Parts: sequence; structure tokens; C-alpha cells
Amino acid sequence: MKVKVSRKAHFNAAHRLFREDWTDEQNQDVFGKCNNPHFHGHNYELVVSVTGEIDPVTGFVMDMKVLKDLIKVEIEDAFDHKNLNLEVPEFSTLNPTAENIAVVIWHKLRPHIDATKQLEVVLYETPRNFVTFSGSGQ
Repeated sequence: MKVKVSRKAHFNAAHRLFREDWTDEQNQDVFGKCNNPHFHGHNYELVVSVTGEIDPVTGFVMDMKVLKDLIKVEIEDAFDHKNLNLEVPEFSTLNPTAENIAVVIWHKLRPHIDATKQLEVVLYETPRNFVTFSGSGQ
């Protein structure tokens, strides 16, 4: 029987959505206030879920303390109170949209979670705007 376990976390980060190869007008038309050249911030909420079989010995799908520590080291320490465009290497050439941030988070966590288990990342940029990524096949 498969069970999904989830851990919530959060981080605060600034970003600017823009493309260097576009004019200021194009960037403003597409990205609006998210194109602020002085950046702007969000209080991101993150839900990381792992789905798999329950271990008959421990009763866990995944030890939640291990998941908590993994999210802290790989995501919170890397993103919290950072300017994503300027301080997070993954976004040096990748526009830090919520979609791209969720994919980056998934790829940072995936190598640390047993390959037999499914990984899902839900990232809330605002309480009403969120994205979900469950891997390349989704």
C-alpha cells in the first residue's frame, strides 16, 4: 500500500522576472510588477511530499526528521533571505518564476530520496498562486 507523507517549510526570497534579450517594454508587458529592476520579495510556502510503501520495520514511508533536515540544508539554507537572481547559482541564467523554482527544488531534493519513492513539490508564491511539480514525466 502506498502512502504520501508531506513536510511544510517556508523561505523568504527576492527575485526579478525578466529576460535580458527583451526590451524594457516587452519585460514590463509580460512580467508586470514582477519585473521591478530593484527586485521584490515573496514569503514562499513549500510542501514536499514523498509517496511510497510503508517500511514494515519502522512503519515510515520516510523518516520525517530526515526529510525536515534535507529541506533545511538543500532548500532553506540555499534560498532563504536570498536574492534568487543574484545569489542562487541555479538562477544565474534561469528566470526565477514559481514554476522554475519548483523544478529546481525538485532536482535538488531528488538525489537524496530513495528512487523507489515518488517526490512532489508544491510551491506557494502567494496564498492563492502555487505550482506543483512531480518530475519530468508530469
